[in-house]
Amino acid sequence: MACMLVVGHRGASSAAVENSRAAFELAEQMGADGVELDVRITLDEKLLVHHDPLPDNPDDRAGLLTLDEALDSMTDRMLVNVEIKNGVFDGGFDPQMTVVELTLETLQRRGGGTGQWLISSFSWASIQASRSLAPEIRTAYLCKGLSARGARRISAAGHSAAHPHVSSVNAELVENCHSLGLAVNTWTCNDPERIVELADLGVDGVCTDVPDVALSALGRKSDRLGVSPRWAQWRERPA
Repeated sequence: MACMLVVGHRGASSAAVENSRAAFELAEQMGADGVELDVRITLDEKLLVHHDPLPDNPDDRAGLLTLDEALDSMTDRMLVNVEIKNGVFDGGFDPQMTVVELTLETLQRRGGGTGQWLISSFSWASIQASRSLAPEIRTAYLCKGLSARGARRISAAGHSAAHPHVSSVNAELVENCHSLGLAVNTWTCNDPERIVELADLGVDGVCTDVPDVALSALGRKSDRLGVSPRWAQWRERPA
């Protein structure tokens, strides 16, 4: 079985509140290779970690982590997939791409090696902006399904990975992406049998609410705090 990255979807979100300090800490304690988190920008240009559109009332945002606070909850061994929420129909659309610029500035300021970070988004404009502003940081396009033409577009633009929904992943998709130099990281899978199938297909990473279940299905210790071989390869791979 191939070694596949296990990434906690908004942390270990099945066992703790998603996108919370507890969820990120628990994902690392379970032995996940990394976490995925969501970033949005406020009108006063603060980066908050939250999946849904931000509440209009600032008082209702109490308890939401800033991006820095979220990153502070993990050690440098963790891969962090920052999903930028900046879709035209997603609420709070930022056409100036300030959310991208500030996110990149945060990651660059923190250091930790550019291989620790991965920027992803459903917004093509956002990952294009990221690639232009900080080409040393990897980028990935999020999508429901992925055609051969779509994969070629992602590769030609210089992005590192495709992030298709798990329902669309098959051998042909994986082989096509790999032939173009793209990694395949899929979302969101909690079924241990399907997780094993994904690894056998050669999928590079799986985003899951249950990192401990995924690690167990793959035959990896869930209390390990080391670095998986696949994660090490990803970190060393050029952007």
